[in-house]
Amino acid sequence: MANSSASYIRMVQHLIERCIIFNMSKEECMEALRNHANINLAITSTVWKELEKENKEFFEAYRQKREQKVNQTLTRQRIHGVPSASASSDTNH
Repeated sequence: MANSSASYIRMVQHLIERCIIFNMSKEECMEALRNHANINLAITSTVWKELEKENKEFFEAYRQKREQKVNQTLTRQRIHGVPSASASSDTNH
């Protein structure tokens, strides 16, 4: 039983690593694994948290890189006059 549990956790870890390769957030990864691999959200969240504990520097750098990409995208949208979702919802009020 313990061997199959460990194997399952390793599979979830591998899938999370693939999500990271695709630059997904924790929430995006949780949804993707739930929708495409039928993995419970709590399991993905728990494995992700354990990976964060074991690799603090990596995940901090990963978070910063993701934030920079989001900021760059928003800046490009503003420069090119593409309204963001929040800007369009603000004008509807």
